Amino acid sequence: MQLTMLYYLIPSLIMFGCGVYGFITRKNLIAILISLELMLNSVDINFVVFNRFLFPGQMEGMFFALFAIAIAAAETALAIAIVINIFRAVKNVDIQGLTKMKY
Repeated sequence: MQLTMLYYLIPSLIMFGCGVYGFITRKNLIAILISLELMLNSVDINFVVFNRFLFPGQMEGMFFALFAIAIAAAETALAIAIVINIFRAVKNVDIQGLTKMKY
């Protein structure tokens, strides 16, 4: 049985939708970061799937996914450092508590 693109794209679409929903509705910076990572992983799946089905003999999609994972890891490390500094200043990681840092 040959798997079609839909078997991979539908879970990727669900992951991306969950990430967008979490990014919009969450008030905690850590939860927002997790939602952003969920969206980035969904895009990585799409890179690999489109490469696999459109250009089966080439590896560009795999390399794009590896670079995207490396960039996401660096972005996560930087974001967690920022969240830790915000927590030290405000003692809270909710977005509504960040308005205190303006003044």
